[in-house]
Amino acid sequence: MPEAKVVPNQITYNAAMSACEKCGQWQMALNLLSLMPEAGVVPDKISYSAAISACSKGGQWQLALNLLSLMPEAGVKPDEITYSDAISACSKGGQWQLALNLLSLMPQARVVPNQITYSAAISACSKGGQWQLSLALLCLMPGAGVEPDEITYNAAISACEKGGRWQLALNLLSLMPEVGLVPDEITFNAAISACSKGDQWQMALIVLSLMPDARVVPDQFSYNAAISGCEKDSQWQLSLHLLSLMPEAGVEPDEITYNAVISACSKGGQWQMALNLLSLMPGASVVPNEITYSAAISACSKGGQWQLALNLLSLMPEARVVPDEITYSAAISACSKGGQWQLALNLLSLMPEARVVPDEIAYSAAISACEKCGLPPRLSMDWQQPVLRLPFRPPVAFLVGTA
Repeated sequence: MPEAKVVPNQITYNAAMSACEKCGQWQMALNLLSLMPEAGVVPDKISYSAAISACSKGGQWQLALNLLSLMPEAGVKPDEITYSDAISACSKGGQWQLALNLLSLMPQARVVPNQITYSAAISACSKGGQWQLSLALLCLMPGAGVEPDEITYNAAISACEKGGRWQLALNLLSLMPEVGLVPDEITFNAAISACSKGDQWQMALIVLSLMPDARVVPDQFSYNAAISGCEKDSQWQLSLHLLSLMPEAGVEPDEITYNAVISACSKGGQWQMALNLLSLMPGASVVPNEITYSAAISACSKGGQWQLALNLLSLMPEARVVPDEITYSAAISACSKGGQWQLALNLLSLMPEARVVPDEIAYSAAISACEKCGLPPRLSMDWQQPVLRLPFRPPVAFLVGTA
């Protein structure tokens, strides 16, 4: 701009910093702020707010607070937007105590907190697992002359969800229409997730069923949260039903969806269905991960299908999926249940080679395999034997046949 004989002014710098903030370029935003004095341009509240917001979005809460502290020295008075951005930065950085401290300092600075300020503080408490404080802030708002909005309630419901308080989450959801607020998909999703985490799968399904009447379209998160609730209680039929409803509703299942349904089938003793779902994932353009394979192997283990469990384990490298301790433990457990103590010990010995540290479950399953065969668990001696390679090939015909 100087070459074109156009001198940047305050508006120019603020617009540039705002653009950087929207693009997540916090370093560039700070650089522009630092260049303003050299260019004879005085930063104002908008300048600092843009820079603080950029730091917030970039996860730089320390820098955001530093900028806030510099404002009085620069003769710039922070306003509710500045404080809200700084509190939001603390929220994203998991600093709920600092967020509350900033909120408490606002009256002293003669700045009145608004909906955004309270919502950011409530969200900070939510992320910090402080659901009681989140609700306390919500209750304080009317007395401070600030009416909660949808964002405020969403943050409070999310706090209840993270704190395992599904009853309170549903209570807040039911209160929203009474105060003239319309729940959105974020509200419903947080409530469904709260019910699922609280082992209330029936309530999760009820909340999901209420969404169309409220003219809210369920999304991927809505279905995943409801399926997760069903999975925890081994409700595999309902999990499958919800999965089948997703395409009709224009919602694409993802790996989280399939993982939860496969896990539900595993818990329900439906190993064939678990394998069928695994085989359907590539056709649905969903890539299985280690959680998927672990759930499917666990299903085979519970169904007494140790050969299939080992086949799935052998498929993972070809699928570019690295087995973890859960995967190996499930496979060892399958061998244990099938009376295959040699294979169980072999898998245990392969784990360090695969850079996987055996956990208590893996050791327990291997020891159990030895005990079931009436053998002393002389694991240290068996580990010195030459490593046996799995003589199995993937049961492609079986998987295709069950699809």
